[in-house]
Amino acid sequence: MAATSKKLGYVGLGTMGSRMAANLLKAGHKVTVWNRDRAKCDALAARGATVAASLEALGKSGCEAVFLNLSNGPVVSDVLFGKGGLASGLAAGTVMIDNSTIAPQEAQQIAAKLKARAIDFLDAPVSGGPPGAEQATLSIMVGGDEAVFRRCLPLFQAIGKTITHMGPVGTGQACKACNQAACACNLMGVCEMLALAKKLGLDLAKVATVIGAGAGGSSQLQGQGPKILNGDMKPGFMIDLMLKDLGIIRQAAESVQLPLNGTTVAETYLRTVAASGGGQLGTQAMSKALEQLGGFRFTNAKEK
Repeated sequence: MAATSKKLGYVGLGTMGSRMAANLLKAGHKVTVWNRDRAKCDALAARGATVAASLEALGKSGCEAVFLNLSNGPVVSDVLFGKGGLASGLAAGTVMIDNSTIAPQEAQQIAAKLKARAIDFLDAPVSGGPPGAEQATLSIMVGGDEAVFRRCLPLFQAIGKTITHMGPVGTGQACKACNQAACACNLMGVCEMLALAKKLGLDLAKVATVIGAGAGGSSQLQGQGPKILNGDMKPGFMIDLMLKDLGIIRQAAESVQLPLNGTTVAETYLRTVAASGGGQLGTQAMSKALEQLGGFRFTNAKEK
């Protein structure tokens, strides 16, 4: 696909998808959108997007490529292959680009079903959170046929900055599992570090500043640290979704007989918070598990 305007579809307009679809519009592409909650289409419609009446209608609208950004593998499969699903209307030669985070084997199974319909598939999960989606600076890890990837590269460049072809279908999702393992363990380090500082009576703002400038600094400390200290538990990425990703990590690690003790502990912290009704809080709410263990609060301010 050349860098000229293309006719695209985007399904799944949550925190990430809405921003990514907006950047495709900004790049000059004609974008048709669909979301289960139609109200989430309104802001994009105001910016020039066409709103499809149904998934099947989007599939029949003549898009050259369609992006998905959905919560899990079963939802992706249902959107594509369920009654009135997207795949039923897609023309041969369409490229399906899945920005969702699902298991590598789920991506491979979906790709095989689409291939039988002469539809190309790229698994292309992203990292960078809402800021990266907003600013089109996402890191995108792509699995699938390299020639298809090359054709779609201009589209990826409209939504991301670091774009890497990892290998065949499923390798994008495998790389995303590795990314999520790093994110979970980094966040755990931030929460444990701040908990120790709190119990030692240190000024947490000073601790975050000095450690953030040294070898202990990380994007998790930079992004989530201030939220923890301010009691801001609003989700950029929900605990429930991270737990889904940790399940994918666990399954991948078990398949190669690799114990991952750090991610196991991180999952335990997150499950503790989810069991107390915090599954829809942001992942920074992992800090609440440390509060419970240590018998303290990071802040006395009312949580936001």
